[in-house]
Amino acid sequence: MGLRRVSVKILNRFSEEFITKHIAYLIVHCTGMEVKGTMEKNNVIFELRKKSGLSQEELAEKVMVTRQAVSRWENGETVPNTETLKLLSRVFDVSINTLLGSPRQLICQCCGMPLEDATTSREPDGDFNEEYCKWCYSDGEFTYTSKEQLIDFCVEHMATENWPAEQVRAHMEAVVPKLKHWK
Repeated sequence: MGLRRVSVKILNRFSEEFITKHIAYLIVHCTGMEVKGTMEKNNVIFELRKKSGLSQEELAEKVMVTRQAVSRWENGETVPNTETLKLLSRVFDVSINTLLGSPRQLICQCCGMPLEDATTSREPDGDFNEEYCKWCYSDGEFTYTSKEQLIDFCVEHMATENWPAEQVRAHMEAVVPKLKHWK
């Protein structure tokens, strides 16, 4: 598929949400305002389990642990091991970062946008890729082939009367080269 067709497809599919998320990030980043609180770590698994309508025993069976292990996680006594976190991530369809109570703010390592479960990319097998947003990395492939292409896209779609294209470009040129994908 040609680059132009891919760009048009992505623009039509993602640009409005991408731009909205990026602008919200920039407002928070520039003003220091907090947008959302985080749930306490031990409440996350409990809330997800209840929302899914699972008993502790049913969840334990799905992730191959004892009911007591689930109880200890929910009481904050222990934390699931890495392999169990991966299984829980699949069962609840949330990132491992979310399961841990969002202890760190994930940032797309291509465009710099803060990541939430809804905007986090996935690998072809369906697992979350907590490094990139779904607009920069999709189905195992990167959307942008150069920093310049990404920056041009952002400038074209993020500039407003209150945030002129020159400021968008300056911001993106300062942020993007520092991200892991472009180093």
